Amino acid sequence: MINVVIPTFNAEAYVDKLLHALRSQSVDCEALLIDSSSTDGTLCVAAGHDVKTSIIKKTDFNHGKVRNLGAQACTGDVVVFLTQDALPCDNQCIENLIRPLDDPRIVGSYARQIPYQDAPPPEKFARLFNYPNVPTVKGLQDLPKFGIKTFFFSNVCSAIKIKEFKELGEFPENIVMFEDMIFAAKAILHGYKIAYTPEAKVFHSHDFSLKQQFQRYLEAGISLHNNNWLLRYATGNSEGVRFLKEEMLYLLKRAQYRWIPYILAESVGKYMGYWLGLHYDSLPDRIRKNFVSYNNA
Repeated sequence: MINVVIPTFNAEAYVDKLLHALRSQSVDCEALLIDSSSTDGTLCVAAGHDVKTSIIKKTDFNHGKVRNLGAQACTGDVVVFLTQDALPCDNQCIENLIRPLDDPRIVGSYARQIPYQDAPPPEKFARLFNYPNVPTVKGLQDLPKFGIKTFFFSNVCSAIKIKEFKELGEFPENIVMFEDMIFAAKAILHGYKIAYTPEAKVFHSHDFSLKQQFQRYLEAGISLHNNNWLLRYATGNSEGVRFLKEEMLYLLKRAQYRWIPYILAESVGKYMGYWLGLHYDSLPDRIRKNFVSYNNA
């Protein structure tokens, strides 16, 4: 039995399809929904499925804490984490996701993300760029080549060995985001490996506004600011420049010209948000308190 932990908040639009998809998996899955006091029909929908639920206060939510609570309730050797808006693409998703964990050196595995059909072109490109159809296993030996990207890991759909998860101190709880990457970094620096497993596929994408993108990159900068030991592995902005160049080509080849001003504005917003987050302590208190928000996605 594979334990699957799903943090939820106002997930009525997603949870029925997600739980049906888990029930159809080729391996037996037991889902635990940890709900941040939803005000819609999330819990009513969940009640129609064979699923465990736990309710916390919305104010108690953060990405690391809620997933640690879920992992602590697990009874198996492996825990799978899913976000509420991720949907397995087929019934082999979880089986494929956990397969690399048969290797004693590999402590975590994460899935490929396929954009939903109605995702905007920049979001479709981002998923293609960050989640190619090429499996990789990264460890200490990859740090000179990939730098901080060695630690890339996504709890949108991931699997982690429980024993090693606990030994490594679980996810950090005093952090806005990047709890998954920080766990992967600790694992790799302790000699373990992390697998990217594109055979495991989930539908997942967003449609963020420019303001929301700014906020997310601000929170990313704050998270790295508060864990600045990670920055020693950063290798500059070359990856961001490559992303923008390839995104421009992607849009031009598809005659999506109207999106080019958007991605230029988006890139400026991302950079500004990230830079401000890294220099968070230098911002006036009246600005800082209005910046950070917590979200489940």
